[in-house]
Amino acid sequence: MTATAPAGGTPEPRPRPAGSSEGSTSARPERQNGSPDGTSPHAAVPPPPTRPPDMPPPPPASPGAGSGVDDDLRTVLPEALGVPAGASRRKRRLWLTVAAVSAVLGVLAGALLAYAMIGPSVTKENDSNKAYDASQPPFTVSVQPEQSEPQQWAMVLDRTLTDEEIRKMKASSDVFSYLKSLGGRPLAYAPSLEHAPQRYREQQASSGGTEFSDTLKMTVMSTRQYAVTINDWKVTDLTCRESTAQAVVGLPPQGGAAYEGIRLHLPPRADEPVLTDDTEGQGEPYFENRFVEVGNGQSSGGLRAEVIAPRGQICEWGVQVHYNDTYRPEGRWVQLKDDKGQPLRIRTESVPENPRQSWVFGSMPWTSCDDMPEEAQCYGL
Repeated sequence: MTATAPAGGTPEPRPRPAGSSEGSTSARPERQNGSPDGTSPHAAVPPPPTRPPDMPPPPPASPGAGSGVDDDLRTVLPEALGVPAGASRRKRRLWLTVAAVSAVLGVLAGALLAYAMIGPSVTKENDSNKAYDASQPPFTVSVQPEQSEPQQWAMVLDRTLTDEEIRKMKASSDVFSYLKSLGGRPLAYAPSLEHAPQRYREQQASSGGTEFSDTLKMTVMSTRQYAVTINDWKVTDLTCRESTAQAVVGLPPQGGAAYEGIRLHLPPRADEPVLTDDTEGQGEPYFENRFVEVGNGQSSGGLRAEVIAPRGQICEWGVQVHYNDTYRPEGRWVQLKDDKGQPLRIRTESVPENPRQSWVFGSMPWTSCDDMPEEAQCYGL
């Protein structure tokens, strides 16, 4: 029977002949090696390495990592600098560039201004320091009697010693301190200036006997920033009266060199004060080529002065000193004042002319010069 397909329809299936195997899976033969198409299977792929059981799994990657911070900066920074939020990327870059340049220029301008002000500021500060320094006293002077025991000394007292005091004096191991405790005032035998010029030694010999000095220490102090130089002095307002001493106890010299310092007679001799130390220049005017400098980091200076009053006299006197400094290069004379602002008065005395009681000791036994006036050690007392 022949089947015909209607026009435009689906064709009828053609009848399969009897015994045909097409479309039957039971009639399809097996492929070699189990492959449907007869090809060899692919090699086995090893599984990925397993993670140790104690290692935590890696954190999951956040979406957009690495770009969020930059995006935030690109958004926040321009807005902080005043760039409108809706501005274009080009405008934002322009604003950032302008802001960076402005910041750099501001720093440079501040540095240049500070540098430009260094000179005037330093000058102003220096002028202020100089004005303050100039307003301070150039120096202050304190005068103290020599406290240490001289090598050769004489002690004067305003009364005679009792028999008991004489006994204790002879038995004492420290006669100097014992007599001071009784009110004694120490003087020193003035050493002979053997290396002084001939003129000075002749003056010393003509003085008519042993000289005794009332030794003092003058300390000069200054807080000035710049140096102050004392280069001369002179005695002022000298007044003398008769000594009130009644007793003298002496430890005569056994030789010895002069101390470093100056010597001055009352009234002063020509060119005094003179240098006393045992070096070149002994007996020469001290301020001829020497000076006392304070200030400029040197807070103090001083002089040891041997002042010789006329025998049998007690003198009081003042002193003027001449100084130079940065503010007065031409120099100036000033009267020294005490701590109360009054003109300084210095007391100087010598042994009495005719003491009522006198003793000497030392290399010889205790000797009363009242009983043995011809004794050589009593000469001068």
